[in-house]
Amino acid sequence: MTGRAYGLDRGHALLNEEQRSANVLAASQRTSTLRQMETFGSSHNQRKSEECSQTVSAGFERKVMMERGHHKRRTFFDLGVNTRKAMQHVKDSKSGSSGIPVKIITNLFAFRSPPKWCLYQYHVTFMPDIESKRLRMALLFSHSDLLGNIRAFDGAMLFLPNKLQNQVTKVTSMMKDGQTVNITIALTSEFPQDSPMCIQFFNITIKKVLKMLSLYQIGRNFYNPSTPIQIPQHRLILWPGFSTSILRYETKILLSVDVSHKVLRSETVLDFMTELYNRIGDQHFINTCMKELVGFIVLTRYNNKTYRIDDIDWSVKPTNTFKKADGTEISYVDYYSQQYDASITDLNQPMLVSQLKSKNCDKDVVPRIAHLIPEFCFLTGLSNQARSDFRLMKDLAAETQLTPQKRQQRLQELIDNIQRNKVARTELEGWGLRLDEQISLVGRVLPSEKIHMLDHSCQPVSPVDWSRDTRSSKIIGSRPLQDWLMVFSLRSCEAAGKLLACLRKVGPPMGFSIENPKMVQVNERPTFFIQALRHHIEPSTQLVLCILPSNQKDNYDCIKKFLCVESPTPSQCVVARTLNKANMMSIVTKIALQMACKIGGELWMVEIPLKALMVIGIDINRDILKKGIYVGFVASMNSTITKWFSRCVFQPSNVEVADCLKVCMKGAVNKWLEVNHILPARIVVYRDGVGDGQLMTLVDYEVPQILDSFKMVNSDYSPKVTIIVVRKKSTCRFFADVNGMLQNPPIGTVIDNEATRPEWYDFFLISQCAHQGTVSPTYYNVVYDNSSMKPDHVQRLTYKMCHLYYNWPGVIRVPASCQYAFKLTTLVAQNVHREPNLELADRLFFL
Repeated sequence: MTGRAYGLDRGHALLNEEQRSANVLAASQRTSTLRQMETFGSSHNQRKSEECSQTVSAGFERKVMMERGHHKRRTFFDLGVNTRKAMQHVKDSKSGSSGIPVKIITNLFAFRSPPKWCLYQYHVTFMPDIESKRLRMALLFSHSDLLGNIRAFDGAMLFLPNKLQNQVTKVTSMMKDGQTVNITIALTSEFPQDSPMCIQFFNITIKKVLKMLSLYQIGRNFYNPSTPIQIPQHRLILWPGFSTSILRYETKILLSVDVSHKVLRSETVLDFMTELYNRIGDQHFINTCMKELVGFIVLTRYNNKTYRIDDIDWSVKPTNTFKKADGTEISYVDYYSQQYDASITDLNQPMLVSQLKSKNCDKDVVPRIAHLIPEFCFLTGLSNQARSDFRLMKDLAAETQLTPQKRQQRLQELIDNIQRNKVARTELEGWGLRLDEQISLVGRVLPSEKIHMLDHSCQPVSPVDWSRDTRSSKIIGSRPLQDWLMVFSLRSCEAAGKLLACLRKVGPPMGFSIENPKMVQVNERPTFFIQALRHHIEPSTQLVLCILPSNQKDNYDCIKKFLCVESPTPSQCVVARTLNKANMMSIVTKIALQMACKIGGELWMVEIPLKALMVIGIDINRDILKKGIYVGFVASMNSTITKWFSRCVFQPSNVEVADCLKVCMKGAVNKWLEVNHILPARIVVYRDGVGDGQLMTLVDYEVPQILDSFKMVNSDYSPKVTIIVVRKKSTCRFFADVNGMLQNPPIGTVIDNEATRPEWYDFFLISQCAHQGTVSPTYYNVVYDNSSMKPDHVQRLTYKMCHLYYNWPGVIRVPASCQYAFKLTTLVAQNVHREPNLELADRLFFL
């Protein structure tokens, strides 16, 4: 197979001698295995050779700074989206008032420029036209006496900190062959410092400064590979680094800096493939390998770039050739040897395929792909198996979960390094820019909430966990569990007896009556579980409890799919070894609470002052198998926000925008009417899962769907509506200043000034506790509100909603409706892969 190669990115790090010698030593052990792999790969992937007409070898990316004549790309920071101006009640102030003041130190630093600073944009043309960008730059920059030494040029657009004397300036340059080139420099725009163009330019400038500090950019962040943190017991390497962004905040432009770590594995993709082959053999190797690797991000050390594995091409080997930019052909073996001094030791390995991101929005353009050598690709991130390893995650957290004090030290070190580095400082000063003081502000700690049980109300000692405060209290209400099944294998017979005895012991004190189930013993294979369920489930069956012999995903998926789609019945799955732990009574108590919820029970509540209020949570999750997304929609069904209605709808699209909200909203409102005999007077929607740059799409597309759905219920129905975007990832961090020491802010802390955006009605809320490291605030952005609710009421209501998630007796990071929507989409997208039966819509079957 041949391909097309583009210009090289030179000057990147080469594989070092130690890595090359290690590869050679390992190659002899892998060669025989890879030869076997080759025989299975060749027939599998013959179709791949005709799928793409443009391929590039890894390391041959052509960088394009700006595309012209095409649609605008979405902005990472949602610049230009102004939702606050449409909400008159927060035009003057969006700050709340209740709570106790607390002094907060942020990770924001003032980014100063002169008062009337402007960025001047010029369009540069060459006559005759010059195709080479490098030659254009050389010809233009020969006029440093006119332009100065501080400038930015992408081949067509020139940016200067100072205005040239004339609107149009003409100069001439001489090429080596004596040809004269006329250059015209025409002023096109003057951008003030708070314009979107300047914000984008500031971010580019700070990235340039970080590169001057010898930091490497991987994705959006910058890392220092020269100071790696080794975790040898788990074959992991951490690169310390930083994430940065510059934005216009309430009163000034600020630089946000946070600590970041890149997790690298010390094993290559080839190591992983070889180990997998030796472990599972040839029968299912290709399918398993594709399933394990596709979607993973890998790092190529020879250029410190990351790529996403989109496919594996089993028909292409390192000995195959591709066409270079000059039309000559070269094999991958020779190319890496000549260009990176890197030797490929296994000539039978397949090639990884990565589709390169294109800045061209033309749908007719054939996407470019890169072929990657598995031997040179290092896995990044953690596998699901690694994430379930308690010791690994504990050791990793010890290095990455920094306390507020240590995090502050790292941030200050970066700022000091920028200030001390002469080249970096000169770059900033040349543009008239400088870094200044760290921003501090005043937050508020909201009043704590009372937890109401059936026979008791309490003010928890800590909102983190009120299980001890409510241990002797009864849940608000639950149906008796009378008709249910317990399915288990022969080896789990004893565990099933113990579990039933414990369930019947813990149920009555909490107000949950549990009768004896129908006990069904089966063979351990999943097919026998399904056969038993198919035979024993009746229309009156309230719940099925399955004791699984292991935590194998396929077993769980098979059972959940059957009980969520084919025979809709709430189910509880328990792994047998969980029941052998010392704290069994505590575990069984949690299982009993989950079972009560799944058959329609209500555990606790908080005081909700608003009457006839419906709270909705929306989230989105990708289904890799079906190549689409699932939209989860969960709505409260009573005034105490303790009963829920849910829908999960599949969309065969990778665009993370919901187009099913009319149907979901109409169903939820009609269900509310059926339960309460009135329509909800007020609806608050929490929309989670909104990606970077998607805010305008959500405002233009999802909000109208929600508003239009009410006319489908009743032409005169017009409730008060508040729509809030929820984001768990934020560039801001907050530290409480307690007598000069930095700590995590108290639970319930709200920040609605200084660190928020002036064009948005937004606030931060810290509603969870970080037992280790620094707490991450949750960001809320009210994108639509015709209810005229005071900011204080919106903040208080949001905090109340964080108390109502029934899978944890404490506050959580997001409102309960969001977490329920997340749990629903996770179950469906990762396990069921089908829309759940609507018979389960009025129960929390997905907990």
